[in-house]
Amino acid sequence: MAMLGKRRPARPRSGTSGLQKARSEAPRGQARMDHESEVTIERLAHDGRGVARTSEGKALFVDGALPGERVDVAVHRTRKRFDEAHVRRLLEPSTERAAPPCVHYGQCGGCDLQHLSVAAQREHKRAVLADLLAREGVELGGEPQLLAGDPFGYRRRARLGVKVDAEGRRHLGFRARHANRLIDVESCPVLVPALSTLLGPLHAQLAQLEAPRLIGHLELVAADTATVVVVRQLRANAADRQRWLTFAETYDVAVAWRVGRESPTLEWLGEAPVLSYRLSRGENDLELVFAPGDFLQVNEAVNRQLVAAAREWLAPQPGERVLDLFAGIGNFSLPLAADGARVTAVEGNPDMVARLASNARCNGLPVEALQADLNDKARITALLERLAPTALVLDPPRDGADAVCRALIERPVPRLVYIACDPATLARDTARLVHGGYRIARAAVADMFVHTSHLESILLLEHGAWQPPSQGA
Repeated sequence: MAMLGKRRPARPRSGTSGLQKARSEAPRGQARMDHESEVTIERLAHDGRGVARTSEGKALFVDGALPGERVDVAVHRTRKRFDEAHVRRLLEPSTERAAPPCVHYGQCGGCDLQHLSVAAQREHKRAVLADLLAREGVELGGEPQLLAGDPFGYRRRARLGVKVDAEGRRHLGFRARHANRLIDVESCPVLVPALSTLLGPLHAQLAQLEAPRLIGHLELVAADTATVVVVRQLRANAADRQRWLTFAETYDVAVAWRVGRESPTLEWLGEAPVLSYRLSRGENDLELVFAPGDFLQVNEAVNRQLVAAAREWLAPQPGERVLDLFAGIGNFSLPLAADGARVTAVEGNPDMVARLASNARCNGLPVEALQADLNDKARITALLERLAPTALVLDPPRDGADAVCRALIERPVPRLVYIACDPATLARDTARLVHGGYRIARAAVADMFVHTSHLESILLLEHGAWQPPSQGA
């Protein structure tokens, strides 16, 4: 897949992608702008909504509709350039339509693509990545690789809202679709079993609390070593503290309070657990310790595949200098160091830098851990000049890595792996890099959030005339 990406002239922006073959198969639907309309869906938008057209040619985005379907819709929001609608009746279903397995589908704002088969979801996500790159003038010469795991029971981290309404009823769940209210959730098929089985007991616990209005939300985390409930507590309450201690003992979980409004502090109610997860390292595993609030990929199986792809694509030689930016607690740094690379890992959060350094020591790996502002282009350029890395890992937050990419054009590295949780910012940054002399050599879509329109991506970019070492070199 060498030379997979190249610079090309910009084309008109479509704003839609996914399941594109349905575009020519389905005639353009015509919608009346009254309360009820019958339309035929042309394609999927990037966010997974069906797209049709009104009789005036205005775009109509339809929740829960699929390409090729004929549906009766109700328009619930009118805008200047487009309207938004939802399905009232399904008249002619798509062959890709699936029965949503979750009883909360359509109300909960989480899994918005459960009505689409898993295979078609993944086809759509591949198309979204290619389309967003093409919008920026970068074309993929082949289909991105797919990294995927089980479609259910995969989510090891979740945040549940807590609310007491005007009548005193207590609610625990996820935000509603297109609204700020909570949907009470007592089961969730995408949570790992250790978290899903806690939902019912947590509802019962909320009903027993003396001061539920002091709770902002709950954070659930399933580590390899413990299951954790972190209670975002605005102010301490002695009676409720004891109730949470009893809950921890009854359900064999670790409970912590994060107390305070402006600068909350974490207090474990009972013995503090060691939270960790494992990554493959040949015959032995690496153990990465983390704390509540640290960045943690939500899907363990797909994270393992992301790490394996980075290791395979970079294939560092023994002693080769690798720079890992936005390194977190060492998710990529430690496996690459285990492969023999000399890794310098840079992270902005000082607490995570400390855990990264500790993780390296505990696993016997000589990783240099540094704290730095990775929005500071001068700081990044200085690092590139001092270290002269031949490979780089980039795993930024949703707003991307603009400063890093500008520095990488001035001080190029032979190859870099870019992992992104937002394909739009990935496309923006990749266009800058391609314009600056890089080319896409490998690409993959990681289905980190099955049944949602969110996608994780990973690209391998190479600069200039760099060529991989020959076999046996």
